[in-house]
Amino acid sequence: MEAVITPLTKIGRFLLAVPVAIFGIFHFMNADGMAAMVPVPGGVIWVYVTGIALLAAAGAIIVQKKARLAAALLAILLLVFVLTVHLPGVMAGGDGAQMSMMGLLKDLAIAGGALVYAGTQPKE
Repeated sequence: MEAVITPLTKIGRFLLAVPVAIFGIFHFMNADGMAAMVPVPGGVIWVYVTGIALLAAAGAIIVQKKARLAAALLAILLLVFVLTVHLPGVMAGGDGAQMSMMGLLKDLAIAGGALVYAGTQPKE
């Protein structure tokens, strides 16, 4: 399948990749603060690994090299965050539930956009 490149897909590509790259940078800037949210042992290491993954996905999407794979893997990563980080916060209720719900919906929306974008890319 040939990639469908229109002005909208170019704009959409950047609107997907730029925030993902910024989130990746934030993982390096606030690794210690984010480590408390990691639901598996290793805390800060996983924050750095996630930051690298987010930056790699954004880079691949921007330069359109392995963009289909990068977008699909980005969607999977975000869905893992929805299930393991945000959903438990929503289910716990209390003061943090609304913030958890915003994170859940944000990651869910970006995952959806990443899957739509992946669907526009040729298999490599």
